[in-house]
Order: sequence, then structure tokens, then C-alpha cells
Amino acid sequence: MPELKVTSSMPTNLEINAAGVTKANGLDYLAHTLDLTRENVMALGDGLNDVDMIEYAGLGVAMANAIPEVKAKAAFVTKSNMEDGVGYAVRKFALRTFGT
Repeated sequence: MPELKVTSSMPTNLEINAAGVTKANGLDYLAHTLDLTRENVMALGDGLNDVDMIEYAGLGVAMANAIPEVKAKAAFVTKSNMEDGVGYAVRKFALRTFGT
């Protein structure tokens, strides 16, 4: 039987993956596919299942409504999901590169 990793994004759910399968691994694969370095990756999250992704990214962003563990790992805390926090972070960090 394969090893499993159990995480949670909310108090009432469980996410079960094969050991080693993480959002960070997915970002790493995508970055390599797009010929990007980690420094050119921004990741946003709010739950325990996002911590490794936040740590992997060159810019880890936590939502204002994220759990404390995610906020502690993030380089920046954006607005909440109810306040368009993802859009705010994208405009602040990603789109500024393109002059918008």
C-alpha cells in the first residue's frame, strides 16, 4: 500500500494524496515546463494544504482569512477572499510587470 499524506484546507474536510504529491510539486513541474525559476512564481493560499506551495514560490501570499500557519510562512498577506484578495495580489505583483 502506498504511503499517504493527509492535509486539510478547512476544519471539516480531509485531503488525501500519495506521499510526495503536493501543490509545491505541481508548481515546480509547471515552472520547469514554462522555463520559469521559483523566483518568478507567485502562489496564494489560505489552508494547511497550501503551506508547502507558499514556501516553494518566490512570492508566497496568504489570504487575509488564512489560518495563522499560512500567514506565518507568507511574504505578503493580501485581502480576504471576500475582498478579491487574489485579484489584488495579482494586480500588485504580477501585472505591475506589464505596466498595469
